[in-house]
Amino acid sequence: MTSRRDYYEILGVPRDADKDTINKAYRKLALKHHPDRNKDNPKEAEQKFKEITQAYQVLMDPEQRRT
Repeated sequence: MTSRRDYYEILGVPRDADKDTINKAYRKLALKHHPDRNKDNPKEAEQKFKEITQAYQVLMDPEQRRT
């Protein structure tokens, strides 16, 4: 996978974003970068989708978000 980046930057949300804002940003990006919707370049879309999903999982977990 790509080098570790700031999860807030990946989802395009501010550091003080609430769960609803994070959820909306994730859904928008997940639809845009889902491999099934990007038939022209599924490998790149899959990598981006995984990165977005990882960022979402970390930011939605209050314990992981603190670290």
